[in-house]
Amino acid sequence: MDKNEKMTDSEFPTPNSGKSIEDWLGQPIPRGDVSNVFLPVSESYAGIALKIPLQIQRGEKDGPVVFVTAALHGDELNGVGAIRELLLDETFKLKSGSLVLVPILNLLAFDRHSRYMPDRRDLNRCFPGSPGGSLASRVADNIFTELVGRCDYGIDLHTAAVRRTNYPNVRADMKDPKVAELAKTFGAEVIVDYAGAAGTLRREACLAGCPTIVLEGGEVWKVEPAIVETAVRGIKNVLRHLDMIDGDIEVPETQMIVNKTQWVRADHGGFLQYHARPGQVVEKDQPLATNSDLLGRENRLMVAPFDGVVIGMTTIPAVGPGQPVFHVGKLPKNTDADEVHESRQETESLEQRTVEDLSSNVLVIKHDDQRDMGRS
Repeated sequence: MDKNEKMTDSEFPTPNSGKSIEDWLGQPIPRGDVSNVFLPVSESYAGIALKIPLQIQRGEKDGPVVFVTAALHGDELNGVGAIRELLLDETFKLKSGSLVLVPILNLLAFDRHSRYMPDRRDLNRCFPGSPGGSLASRVADNIFTELVGRCDYGIDLHTAAVRRTNYPNVRADMKDPKVAELAKTFGAEVIVDYAGAAGTLRREACLAGCPTIVLEGGEVWKVEPAIVETAVRGIKNVLRHLDMIDGDIEVPETQMIVNKTQWVRADHGGFLQYHARPGQVVEKDQPLATNSDLLGRENRLMVAPFDGVVIGMTTIPAVGPGQPVFHVGKLPKNTDADEVHESRQETESLEQRTVEDLSSNVLVIKHDDQRDMGRS
């Protein structure tokens, strides 16, 4: 796909439910305007309506409707930071189409600094939801009906789970041509080809006719500058591709479409010394971490299962048997690791900055430089 290629108006799919962006729950949303809308999704114990704040930006001309959501898991805040960058940017303006920005999708979980709903359900396993189901299922139904039902495309922003960090990567069903086009245009260096688990927002949105991708990047409870910049760049890339804003699409020189991933798990309890960092390209059997006892007498080397890229890793060096330590994506055929490394060395490379920033909170040393800790 040529990075400057754009869709024609005839290629824009129509909203999948027939709901219009021009009127939201009785509130007119005029062209060329910016409107704040509050979407009721549930009620408090006092019977007071719980409403999700969102902003709708409309261009002067017709075009696709795109949603961007964050904090579907209430503790994942990097996406919130990215959406706020767009909300507070006075120079950001659509020329066509409509953009729905939702900084906090799961307000119930966000208020508790938690991944989960108050009923302990994962909202991102409850879509498309049911109006007569559990609390999470009812919230999912309202979101799916009122938000996804009005949109043609979607971008859902996530981070790694608690005590882990992710190198920014797009998750997308690359067998769907429209989703694949969206994923490539977003411009992440790593794309994981996976349709998503049943009940996830992106999988169910795609099945309903709204091509949707996920960005995974960084940690919970943080707003990390390089991750925010990655997300904002990707959102703008998609909007430029859809001819909704002006500007050039910015993508890395190398994009890796990963079809296989594997978690490298600890066989024993111990304390970790990391030898690899998020985003690093590794060779098969390359040392990833040394797992030793508390006196450093037993060194158990954890190695890469294949030539790959480190998608994610734990940030807690204390580990128990079976716990995941490194998430490695298998390199696509004909991917040159040296070329990936060289492309990151360019001046002001976002990919290189991201690698460096994500490894700043863990101690990473080369295995060859590690002193003899008394191997037994």
